[in-house]
Amino acid sequence: MSKRLPEKRLRIRRMDGIDKGNCKMNSETYKYLQISGRIEIVVAGKKKLELNAIASSEVPENEVWANPDEMKMVGLADNSIATVRAIIK
Repeated sequence: MSKRLPEKRLRIRRMDGIDKGNCKMNSETYKYLQISGRIEIVVAGKKKLELNAIASSEVPENEVWANPDEMKMVGLADNSIATVRAIIK
């Protein structure tokens, strides 16, 4: 049986200055979720987004910052609560 990686419910925020395909998250949350590069963001089990995660101490612990245009294309509103987990390769 495979070991499941931890997941956490976090607030997804639109932030200018984040490149498409990337996101920023708190360093401690990054370690807790055992992220090795890419994450999956799932809102209500329907809207999914895969991004490269970058650890940053400037991001609040319960937030993920993403590119506003990319979030709009997927249909994610600012301040959405989503399940965030590492992508298993």
